[in-house]
Amino acid sequence: MRRIVTWAMSTLTVLVLLFSYHTSRSSVVATAETRPVTTSAQSAPSTTTDQGSGSSGSAGGADDSAGSDDTTADASGSTGSTGSSASTAATTFAGDAVDTRFGPVQVQITVADGTITAVDVLQVPMEDRHDQMINSRAVPVYNEEAVQAQSADIDVVSGATVTWEGYSQSLQSAIDAAHL
Repeated sequence: MRRIVTWAMSTLTVLVLLFSYHTSRSSVVATAETRPVTTSAQSAPSTTTDQGSGSSGSAGGADDSAGSDDTTADASGSTGSTGSSASTAATTFAGDAVDTRFGPVQVQITVADGTITAVDVLQVPMEDRHDQMINSRAVPVYNEEAVQAQSADIDVVSGATVTWEGYSQSLQSAIDAAHL
């Protein structure tokens, strides 16, 4: 009789502990924090050296505008000095912030001469170590593939399907805004 009571109490204790365990994703989904990611992919450094004949300051401005999240023309200050540099000016377009189950994803593209020269991620979920591990590996791959493909038709990185869905939708909205 004593063994049966001990067995029943230990089984009840294990069940209470099992059902009271909270997973790491149970309350985080609603309050996911996003942080800007500073990774970018550029197709070739020759896009910034084409503008070097007018002023070297406009090439430095290309790096500064890649981090901004406004949709602005890069060489607006140098347009008055040389009329031909306006056609090669790099312009950035921010895509829509797409909500995923782990947090919003937002992409910004840089367009010069009708081609995508760089892709930057403005928002990506980085709440916990799992998100950081996946997105730090997947986002640079997505950036590189988007520049190579010149479209939102990019391959998914294994384990980052949710990020890919948000990334490709935001990338498509930025491409639509650029009229490419």
